[in-house]
Amino acid sequence: MKKLSKFIMVLCLLSLPFVTACQSNNSQEQGQQQKQEQREQVDNLFTRHGKLSVNGADLVDKNGEKVQLYGMSTHGIAWFPQYVNYEAFRTLRDDWNTNCIRIAMYTAENGGYCTTGNKENLKTLVKNAVNWATQLDMYVIIDWHVLNDNPSNSSMNGDPNFFIEEAKAFFAEMSALYKDRDNVLYEICNEPNGSGVTWDVVKNYANEIIPIIRANDPDAIILVGTPTWSQDIHRALQSPLEFDNIMYSLHFYAATHRDSLRQRLDNSVLNGLPVFVNEFAICSASGDGGNDFDSGRQWMELIMKHNLSFMAWNLANKAESSSVFVTGSSKTSGWTDSDLTEWGKWIKGYFLNAGK
Repeated sequence: MKKLSKFIMVLCLLSLPFVTACQSNNSQEQGQQQKQEQREQVDNLFTRHGKLSVNGADLVDKNGEKVQLYGMSTHGIAWFPQYVNYEAFRTLRDDWNTNCIRIAMYTAENGGYCTTGNKENLKTLVKNAVNWATQLDMYVIIDWHVLNDNPSNSSMNGDPNFFIEEAKAFFAEMSALYKDRDNVLYEICNEPNGSGVTWDVVKNYANEIIPIIRANDPDAIILVGTPTWSQDIHRALQSPLEFDNIMYSLHFYAATHRDSLRQRLDNSVLNGLPVFVNEFAICSASGDGGNDFDSGRQWMELIMKHNLSFMAWNLANKAESSSVFVTGSSKTSGWTDSDLTEWGKWIKGYFLNAGK
């Protein structure tokens, strides 16, 4: 009997590592499964929504139901290319609960596509971003980031027509390449600006670029910037473009833009204008300075009221308030709260509650 007891004891001891390992593996698998199930309950990914279209003021999915895209915009990919990677996008999807990524490719300034930048390298970054977003079941915005294209003429500084031939070639190539990728959206001019850059100037540009995209991709969502750094959406309301599936860009920086611009947005949407908030932060319009959390909260309440899509600026560790990473963070994915600025923590909180 004693021998049998000793045998059983030895057998139990020998099997203990195996049982522990199994329990550990089962625990990990259960944790991963639980995390996946939680994400699937709240996500708004491409498989669920599919091809998008515009119905009145609303962005709707393949079933005609209202849909909301939300996520991060990169900073200029020529300056912060390290954040354009698969694991970064996966972290934004799984840990931040986002369903869209905006790829900001500056057209001018140092390293811009139309100035001193390497066109092929920049296009490779854009193509990689689209491929990774597609693999991760996310939507992706290709942003032709007009800002200071004509600095020698302040009244026409942000005239999208300044590099229109380059824009034509770029969007012809991108739309031909992604004509069958229904998760791709095209943003044809980030922030038209300058006293001489009126809505008619922007419309003339859009009327040249949109048919080029439509020749390859007849139904894609196209985002069109508006004058005064994409604030003058009321001009588009007065004289909209004559194409389907067009949305108009509104950008805000909550410490600078408050009640008057919020009222403009509210009025424009109520009167049927499809608006996409494709760039914003809660600091000043310079991209720096103190954050205005109260104004930011009022903006987010308005965005949620109208179920507007929203993309936060920016995915970088630049020493400015609008960057979501602290300057000391060198991680390019898998970020924790210690890597985040106060803005990064704030907007991550909104993402985590989006879609619920």
